[in-house]
This record gives sequence, structure tokens and C-alpha cells, in this order.
Amino acid sequence: MEVSFSKEIESLRLKSGETFHGEGILAITKALLQSGVAYVGGYQGAPVSHLLDVMVQAKPYMDELGVHVEACSNEASAAAMLGASIHYPLRGAVTWKSIVGTNVAADALSNLSSPGVTGGALIVVGEDYGEGASVIQERTHAYALKSSMCLLDPRPDLGKMVDMVEHGFRLSETSNMPAILELRIRACHVRGSFECKDNRPPAISTRQLMEEPAAFDYAKLAHPPVTFRHEKLKFEERIPAARRYIIEQQLNELMDGPRQDLGIIVQGGIYNSLVRALQQFGLCDAFGQTDIPILVLNVTYPLVPEQVAEFALGKRAVLVVEEGQPEYIEQEIATFLRRRDINTPLHGKDMLPSGGEYSVEVVASGLAAFVARYATDVDTASATGWLQGNIERRSAVGTQIAAQLNQALPVRPPGFCIGCPERPVFSALKLAQQDVGPVHIAADIGCHAFGTFAPFSFGHSILGYGMSLASRAGVSPMMARRTLSIMGDGGFWHNGLLTGVQSALFNGDDAVLLIFKNGYTSATGTQDIISTPSDDAKFNASDKLQSLTDTNKTIENTLQGLGIQWLRTVHTYHVEEMRQTLNEAFTTDFNGLKVIIAEGECQLERQRRIKPWLAGLLKKGKRVVRVKYGVDEDICNGDHACIRLSGCPTLTLKDNPDPLKVDPVATVIDGCVGCGLCGANAHAATLCPSFYRAEVIQNPKWHERLLGSVRGALVKAMQTA
Repeated sequence: MEVSFSKEIESLRLKSGETFHGEGILAITKALLQSGVAYVGGYQGAPVSHLLDVMVQAKPYMDELGVHVEACSNEASAAAMLGASIHYPLRGAVTWKSIVGTNVAADALSNLSSPGVTGGALIVVGEDYGEGASVIQERTHAYALKSSMCLLDPRPDLGKMVDMVEHGFRLSETSNMPAILELRIRACHVRGSFECKDNRPPAISTRQLMEEPAAFDYAKLAHPPVTFRHEKLKFEERIPAARRYIIEQQLNELMDGPRQDLGIIVQGGIYNSLVRALQQFGLCDAFGQTDIPILVLNVTYPLVPEQVAEFALGKRAVLVVEEGQPEYIEQEIATFLRRRDINTPLHGKDMLPSGGEYSVEVVASGLAAFVARYATDVDTASATGWLQGNIERRSAVGTQIAAQLNQALPVRPPGFCIGCPERPVFSALKLAQQDVGPVHIAADIGCHAFGTFAPFSFGHSILGYGMSLASRAGVSPMMARRTLSIMGDGGFWHNGLLTGVQSALFNGDDAVLLIFKNGYTSATGTQDIISTPSDDAKFNASDKLQSLTDTNKTIENTLQGLGIQWLRTVHTYHVEEMRQTLNEAFTTDFNGLKVIIAEGECQLERQRRIKPWLAGLLKKGKRVVRVKYGVDEDICNGDHACIRLSGCPTLTLKDNPDPLKVDPVATVIDGCVGCGLCGANAHAATLCPSFYRAEVIQNPKWHERLLGSVRGALVKAMQTA
């Protein structure tokens, strides 16, 4: 039961003359349909998840258009889909999160770029770079350079972004090069509007089938000896063709201004930040009317030497605003200018930071240095005052808070969702290591990566999605104790099965693998995977409160089919059983790969399923029982070991009601979903017996009301006796 995108799907049906209102990534989705895309694939990841999520849920409408949509098992399989455009005039688009997704897809992209494409091939990547990113701080630009793929970085305006999708396809077809459209997180979530066009059903589609395949052509294979010819085609034909198209269609924009002696060259994706920074100096207004001419690179590869040279010629200085490192664009521009003996001073990373996100404040700091050197007539007092004021306000707030607390701010690490089925496993792992000693833990990408934060702090490395078991291969032979690898079911299907399990079995490795089977790729938005409970299991279960992950045994069957001999499945909330299973895995005489499947449905998906069901029962006046846990404050001794073992946000502290006791007591607040972990931990770790389990009954039966009244009267009588 994924998040519903019914409203977004309706916006995909907008016709010519109608106006689209919404987010950038949904505008890109609409633009694909307006461009006549024939097939779409990808692997979800922020900030571009919505593109594939919406199209998957819009499958009935996609079928009407004849557009094939496929949710791929990883980014490599998505990139390989674009092979359809090598021989056939099919426009294809795939999407994923970059840079990590582009790393996974690199092999397929190289082999796609070598022979080139006939139909337009567009790769929509979420350039997840900067302070809000969740991946390694690298840039997609390197892949465009090494594989000769066009790289589009559109100005964050919905109309321009939509135009660049259409031009991306045409640019790809004109140059025979795949095109990458990179979108930063702000571009994906920027809101705006544009005038729509009719969606174009592709000429060749699932409704208009091809009768015959293309004729065999060895030159279309990425295989020697034709790959040597492909390399010549890249710089003799493809890149020149791309440059001609960029100039003819004016894809890069010149924002002219009266200060012709200066210039700024900026990536399209950070144009809005540049404009806002220029406003601080009075050099631009909110509508982009600038005093200093700006060359906006909506296509950052290939650059057009003549365009750059013409812009820089005769200027006293040019500033290149390029986010991230290395400074690929700045270096290429410097090469273009020097080869033409144009000695215009070129600045960039000497005035701006080498790495990190170029926020408005960061760009303004670089502009301050540029303006102070080359535009001395500009009054920079307001801008520098604004920058200094930001620094002073942060310092003042920090000093004020520190003075109030008389100590540093408490750490608030990220954590699992309330009731997450993965939290109890890490509690059990903490207890198991008390028994067997510390072990090397190879962590992985996914929700379970929250286990690297307090109070667990587990994980020695994260090497890639589904790569945990492979990453311990060099460690486990050197360790006295067995190593533990952790991955989710999403990571297992993405990469872990082949790079980890198959390799460990082939080499006869002695290691322990823990697979979190929560039923979804939860970290990317709880999308369905091959081990997701079936729709029948989700909607027709007799007990909606029961976890449904045990209805799908795909992972177990796959492991057994591969030859796994030591396999245990344990429900995640059974902390003591999980502790014993981990101990067994670490100490058994069995020499080989040992796999523990931690089974527990994603709490978000479970709540989406049961909340409407419970609301329906209440509306009908039927009996509903809700479990609630609490702490008896008279028994709680204030040790708080329960909190250190759990980290649940609903298990927190409150002032001790006993005036003679100083230490605060533990308490369970209203956000509790009744998973029972606090009680299970108290039992498994032999903590104080202060936890209690209560059942809150709504719409009780008559005899329950009567029994409740008798109990209440009895308790009151005992209290007053």
C-alpha cells in the first residue's frame, strides 16, 4: 500500500492550453509524456523518486498512451533499458539518484555511449549534492565527461525545465549521444506553473508494435574492434553535432546587462541562488534583470568554445560559479580562452569554496570578493553587512543558548521511526555482544543505517547498496570472531544477492549475514519489491494487525536454492529469541555462511494499512482494542537502561513525582504504536519490572463495561481503605 499519487496522476492528463501547477519533478514527468517517450524505467531515490512512483501508479493511463513503465531492480538494469534506443527510433527515459545510482549504472552507460543511440535517450538524475544530501559528495559531471554524454542542468524554472526535457531528447537524437538531465533537490521541489502541451503517444509503442527487429549491425555493439571507431565518432561527429544544436536552439541563455566589462558564467541549476546573491549587492532585481551579464549554462557538457570565447572577449574579468569539485567547467573554459589567446582574467574557485553546496550566502561571499576587485563603484556595505550579520546572529544565538543551558546542546541523532521493526534487532545485537564480545559489523544503505547512530552506534563501513557482505570479505579471515553483515531486503535484491551471497558461497566464507525483511525498499519511499506481500495478503488478511512479511518467502526460497545450509527466520520483536539466534550464529561449529532473516513489516506501511481499517470499524460501532505500554513511575528506579537499549522516541523522561527522588523517571508518551519493544527489552535484559501493558477498548461489549465498573469501584475502595 504505497503512498497514493492520484492527484499527481490527474495532472499528467492536462491538455494543450491548460496550466500545470506543482513541483519540478512532476513537471519533468509531464514533460516526458509531452515529448513522446516510449519507455520509462528507473530505480527510486531522492530527490527524483516521485517520477517513477507516479508513473508506476499511472499504469492504466500509460497503457492508454502505449508507454511501457518498468520499476528496475537497480540502476544498472535501468541504464541497460536504454539499449532499446540504440537501434530503434524509440525515445526512452530512465531515472535514479546520483551519484550513487550513476556509479551502479556506469558499466551500462559506457556500453551505451560507445555505439551511441538512434532514438533519444534521457537519464533524469537527482543530483543529491550539498548539505541536505544523503550520499557521497561527488558530481555526475565526471560521467558525462568520461563517457561523452550530454549533460543538461536546467535553470530552476518549470517552463525552462520542461523545455529542456524536449530538447534533451532532440539533442540526443541529433548527436547520437545519451543525455543526462540533472536536477538538484531544490529544482525537484521548486513549485511553479507552465502551459501544457498535449501528450504524444509514441509512434512505436506497446499499442503500435514493430513487425521485425532491426538488421544485425556489428558497428552497433560496444565491442572491439568497432569501439575504436566509436571513439573517433565521439569527437569527430557527435560532440560537434551537439554543439551546433546547442547554438541553433539557444539552449544556453545570455542574461545581458549594462556592465559589459564584467561577466558571470553559471550552471543553470544554481542560477536562482546567483540572482538572489546579486540582489544583495543591488546588481539584480527579483525578476533577473541583472547589471552584470550572465551566461547561463543549461547544458554544461559539451560546452561550446565559440560561445564561451565570445562572452569573455573584451571583458575585464569573468567569474565562473560552479558548484562542487573538481572545477571541470572552469578548467575547460580556461583552456578554451587560452587556446584563442584571450587573456580575460578568469575567476572561480579562487573566490568561491572548492566544495560544498552553493547556497545564496556562499555565492554572495564569492561575489563580494569579485565586486570588491572589479566593481569598486558598487556600494557593498549592505551585502557585507548582511553577511556579517548572519555570522553575528549565529554566534549570538549559540552563545545565548549555551548560557541558558550552561553546557553544549544535547545531541539529537536521527533514528528509526516509532515502532520500526529494525530497532529491536539492534537491541538484541547489543545484548548478544555482551555475551560473545564485540564483532566487526559491515553496515549497508537503507533504513537500518540508522543503527550507526546512538544509542546503537553499530557499523564499521558502508560501501554501497547491498554491498555489506562483500565488504567484509577482506576482514573476516583476519578476525578471531565472526563478522556480521547487515542488509535490507531492498539491498539484497539490488546487489547483495550476487555481490555478497553468491561470492561468499563460492569462496566458502565463514560469516554471518543479517537480512532485514520488512517487505519494501523503505528508505526510498516504501516501494514494492519482489518480496513485498501480495495485494491479496495486504487487503484480504483476516487479521489486519498481523505482520504480513511472512506471506512472501521469496528471499528464503532464493537462499535455499543457492545452497544456504544455515538459515534462521526470527520475528524482529522477539528480542530474546533474536539474541539467542545471533549468539548461535557467532558460536556454532558450522563453517560457512549463516543467514538470519529478521522478519517484521515496515511500520509505516503497516500503519497505512491498519489505520483506515480501524477507523472503519470504529465508524461502524464495532469493538476495537488498542495496545498501550507504560511505565509504573513508583517502580522505575531512574537508571534509564531501557532507553539506552532502545532509543525509541516515545520512551522518554519526565520529572520524578516523588519529591524525595531527584532522578527523572521513564515514561511512554502518546506517540507509542504498541509494538511492545520496551517490554521485550526489559525481559531480555532483565531490567526493572516497571513496564506494563494495557489494552484500551473502544466500543466495548456490555459485559466489558460492567466488568470495568466493578474493577473501578474495587480499586477506589482499596485506595480509600
